[in-house]
Amino acid sequence: MGLGNSITSLFPIIYSDVFLEHETGYFHPENPGRLLAIVEAVRRSPIAEAVQWCLPEGDRPDVSHWLGRVHHPSYLQTLRDICVAGGGMLDGDTPLSRRSEAVARLAVAAWLDGVDRVCHGGTPAFVAARPPGHHACPGRGMGFCIFANAAIAAFYAREHLQVSRVAILDWDVHHGNGTQEAIWNSEGMALVSLHQSPLYPGTGSPEEVGAFHHILNLPLPPGAAIAEYEAAFQQRVLPFLHSFAPDLLIVSAGFDANQDDPIAGMRLLPPDYGRLTEWCCHVTPKILFGLEGGYDYDSLGASVVSVITTCLRAMRATT
Repeated sequence: MGLGNSITSLFPIIYSDVFLEHETGYFHPENPGRLLAIVEAVRRSPIAEAVQWCLPEGDRPDVSHWLGRVHHPSYLQTLRDICVAGGGMLDGDTPLSRRSEAVARLAVAAWLDGVDRVCHGGTPAFVAARPPGHHACPGRGMGFCIFANAAIAAFYAREHLQVSRVAILDWDVHHGNGTQEAIWNSEGMALVSLHQSPLYPGTGSPEEVGAFHHILNLPLPPGAAIAEYEAAFQQRVLPFLHSFAPDLLIVSAGFDANQDDPIAGMRLLPPDYGRLTEWCCHVTPKILFGLEGGYDYDSLGASVVSVITTCLRAMRATT
């Protein structure tokens, strides 16, 4: 009997084909093929029958409000103008097409839907959306990112659902400078980031701790593998998160620390993301995973399957 037949609860993946309509060009690393690789990997995996594919709520009337909670009006207008004109470059790394703003707004809606599902259901969920968000600052998009999805989701949880303590764990290989800037002055939130250093965008030093010492940056050297990540988790990440005691954990789930990823230099393997997920499950069962980076199709798909498989096992263990 496969895992998919041995549990009673389905694992929600929030996804829409609309996310493929953010066009970045055939040779750009952040392209629609990333999501197609995830969908194919999950549907071909032993957990396929244990997954519930959920469409994001495309007509959420509150998306504009929560975008405005994090992003400056001038930036939102600039983004809109570029897309209305047919597309262009948001920065040197971030192309926009005519549909990019609408797709990015739907991605925000998907992250908000994910928060609702996790908080009301008490079990994890995964948002398979693009464009990613952790480099998007309040006043500008950058690094393939348009809206600060994780930070927006955190403010939504805190201020709309009255979640007392929200933690964001960013295991993307790049530092989430946009997330950090968005929550720098916010109580009731915490951010932990493990990232390769030196690497784009050049932020994320241990001295960057936030206004309330609620930010933990853990730069790791190029070539770090699961042993280095495990040491960081056991010695720093888990004590920090257990002390904070989050009621909701949002994971900026980038998979570009895989050793096969073309734009970084770490040495994680897809099963290692299951171990990271297992450690997260020791913090709280209420975990929202949202896609950030990850640009090698095979390792990306396998890593997402590893995350979801681990969550399903944790869900089974509590029933």
